Amino acid sequence: MSESVSAVDFGEMTEVIQFLMELDKLKSVERRTRLIGNSRYENSAEHSWQLAVAAMSLAPYSGSEVNVTRVVQMALLHDVVEIDAGDVMVYDLAARDAIHAQEVAAADRIFALLPDALGKKFRALWDEYEAGETPDSRFANMLDRALPVIQNLHNQGQSWKENHIRLEQVISRNVAIEKEWPALWHYLKQHLEQAQQRGWLM
Repeated sequence: MSESVSAVDFGEMTEVIQFLMELDKLKSVERRTRLIGNSRYENSAEHSWQLAVAAMSLAPYSGSEVNVTRVVQMALLHDVVEIDAGDVMVYDLAARDAIHAQEVAAADRIFALLPDALGKKFRALWDEYEAGETPDSRFANMLDRALPVIQNLHNQGQSWKENHIRLEQVISRNVAIEKEWPALWHYLKQHLEQAQQRGWLM
């Protein structure tokens, strides 16, 4: 668990300000994907921002009716638990299962920093994203899976090569896209096969 942030008095806004300062720690959670050009690894705050913009930008192409505002909210909140639990690579299935309880505990702690009603609202969005059962949460989850793939396609397969990822792993972890968003999968599948031919995927 991360070190707590000292509260500074902002009157009735104090809890919200403390929550926002706690989120600053997400900028220090390093992911496995480098920025385009390989200068450094992106952090989870940057990923969440890009995912939110992707939701706004790609919703018209999704082929389904989604509430973009809610998807953006999920995108911005989905990884806050990494402040305590850290980031685990999507292809490390055992580690992802093992870390689930830590992520739930992190959600309990972090959203409890907020005033009760707001904390419950944010936690409900996080829970909805995790369950992935509503159209909005399925779209958010698909984007969260697709974005690192798209980044790798524009970065010569950087994180795939560094972590010895196989084409079958990428296809298996993104099978929901084929079902839910076939127009995007049509292009992704072609590019993934080409990536393997180029040696970016095993």
